[in-house]
Amino acid sequence: MTDPRPLTDPRRLTVRAAAKINLHLGVGAPREDGFHPLDTVYQAVSLYDDLTATEADDWSLSTVVDPALGAVELPGPGENIVDKVADLLCSERRGAERSGGVAPAAHVEVSKAIPVAGGMAGGSADAAAAFVALDRLWNLETPDEVLLDLAARLGSDIPFSLIGGTARGVGRGEVVTPVDDDGAWAWVVVPAVGGLSTPAVYRHWDAMFPDASPEPAPAERLLKALASGDPHVLATALHNDLQAAAVDLRPDLGELIAEGEAAGALRGMVSGSGPTCVFLCESAESARAVAGELRASGHTALTAHGPVAGAHVVA
Repeated sequence: MTDPRPLTDPRRLTVRAAAKINLHLGVGAPREDGFHPLDTVYQAVSLYDDLTATEADDWSLSTVVDPALGAVELPGPGENIVDKVADLLCSERRGAERSGGVAPAAHVEVSKAIPVAGGMAGGSADAAAAFVALDRLWNLETPDEVLLDLAARLGSDIPFSLIGGTARGVGRGEVVTPVDDDGAWAWVVVPAVGGLSTPAVYRHWDAMFPDASPEPAPAERLLKALASGDPHVLATALHNDLQAAAVDLRPDLGELIAEGEAAGALRGMVSGSGPTCVFLCESAESARAVAGELRASGHTALTAHGPVAGAHVVA
């Protein structure tokens, strides 16, 4: 997360943040606060959003979406999670300086290539990139542990988006511990047309499994599979409790998973709460072949590898 390199231009910098997939997503019955306890293993994969922050006298935010993602609906002015990151950092700065006069000031452009509302934490990636970029641009020098705490306040996936690599998340998913992962895992990512609301998927899961255990399914089997370095072993251990709810809401996702596995993927699954589906392949060559078959049948299919780094400065 911390990047010791000096900025080439202290008035402008670009931070890159990766998409995530959940190799394991165990979900428990809702807690008293309404959140579901999770035991999850995240992996950052090589689909990225780039956020460029430039020094300015006031605050502005614009977003450019990769045409491969199709038509997407984005938050309105002031409602983007990047706006919330800026406000939170300024609030912390006001508290530190005991002053009420600090307001966000920067021009920020987000270049999106992570599927939107697709279960790959694109919004969390943008938030993580904003934390790193604005902290550097404004010379706040916020300690890593404080950034992680601020990130957890805004969203359960954001701390992982800062850390990257492969990591286990517990609590709401926001308490993150890095996991040793020397594998080179090859993936095909297929964004589905139309998003799925994460709260809606959780509500549907609650309705489907009213007697669910308060304890989420543990991740130990997945962690052992990761340690093997063997994609065939990992394929048998992939697990997503939310997949049943997502497929029940969107039966076409089940058909897509079957299609990808028939094309040669070792295993397909819904990514997070969906509707993006991801396919683990034996190798990068195999991933290219699977992606080619899925494209031939009309799908948008992207190849990716993991694990990759968390939010970091690239220019």
